Amino acid sequence: MDVLSGLDEQMPTRLAEAIRSMPLVDHHVHGCFTLPIARAGFEEAINEGSPDPIPSFMTQFDSQLGFAIRRWCAPLLGLAEHADADAYWAARSALPPAELNRLFLPRAGVGHWIIDTGFSASAISTPLAMSDDSGAGSSEILRLELLAESVAAGAASAAAFASDFREALAQALPTIVGFKTIAAYRCGFDIDWSVPTDWQVEQAVARWNAQADTALRLDDPVIISFIVHAAVGCRLPIQFHVGLGDRDMDLHRSNPMLLLGLLRQPQVQGSPIMLLHCYPYHRESGYLAQAFNNVYFDVGLSLNYVGARSADIVAESLELAPFAKQLYSSDAFGLPELHLLGAVLWRRSMAQVLGRWVHQGDWAESDAIRVAELTASGNARRVYDL
Repeated sequence: MDVLSGLDEQMPTRLAEAIRSMPLVDHHVHGCFTLPIARAGFEEAINEGSPDPIPSFMTQFDSQLGFAIRRWCAPLLGLAEHADADAYWAARSALPPAELNRLFLPRAGVGHWIIDTGFSASAISTPLAMSDDSGAGSSEILRLELLAESVAAGAASAAAFASDFREALAQALPTIVGFKTIAAYRCGFDIDWSVPTDWQVEQAVARWNAQADTALRLDDPVIISFIVHAAVGCRLPIQFHVGLGDRDMDLHRSNPMLLLGLLRQPQVQGSPIMLLHCYPYHRESGYLAQAFNNVYFDVGLSLNYVGARSADIVAESLELAPFAKQLYSSDAFGLPELHLLGAVLWRRSMAQVLGRWVHQGDWAESDAIRVAELTASGNARRVYDL
């Protein structure tokens, strides 16, 4: 599979070959399905925004992502490029999940997966299985809200929560390379990001316990500020979901500019802050990566969903931020097609954007290759100490 096929024949040769072959570090990704799914479940899995069943008048194959799947994944199933949706589904559903994972994952060219296991543990491959299926290394990210919910469920009292959470963080450190917060989903970024006192945390946990039913779902801004600051003290990278997500999130409250109150605090500036996805706030994220030495970002996830327009997003992400502050990710979940397409569309986009700048004489080819390598893996290996 030539991921750069159909691009400008004037593409600089060394750049094209480098981008085709360079191994990636996917610094934010999830596992793959391990049980068969129906077509309805497949189509729901390629719609980031809505958990509802697909209406009868449409198919999610009629989307940028659906077209990209039919273009890049169909040939791996023995079909022609752009095979129709019914043919694609028939070929795909004939293979068990383990075979699909082993078919698609290695072709992404990922050398290391940094995996968030907190989204769903049900019928999803483990980091070890991801490594086995792809031949790549793997590391794990710890989701802060999930840990806090687990600690709260076992805490002897509201007063014990803060110390219990800090202890749980310390116990987790040897097995992880970073943290993730989904504050964007739970409370938004427009909260008071000052460090809460233990007394304030105790009061918030007491309110949380009093309001909770059998499921302790953390959405209290005081507790979320506390767990983020507790993670800051560990000095590992902290990932923030930013922008594009499903409809449970208020998109306007996930603008990373709302994190300024957190980022300006001196104690936070010693921990790498990783802004994930970022679309449609990728330009704001680029500004923050320029303004703060500890801020990094990616445009993962969005590339799959914008498909043939992905080069435009990549070009905009390269406008302002220093090139040492940008990373690759796919944020793929469930469908191994998404793990592959994240890599395919990133490589094509970087080749188109950087190739054009080299052809115009704005960039040297050697600089373009170096920047691509930094984004592909170099920056992630440095920040996560791989």
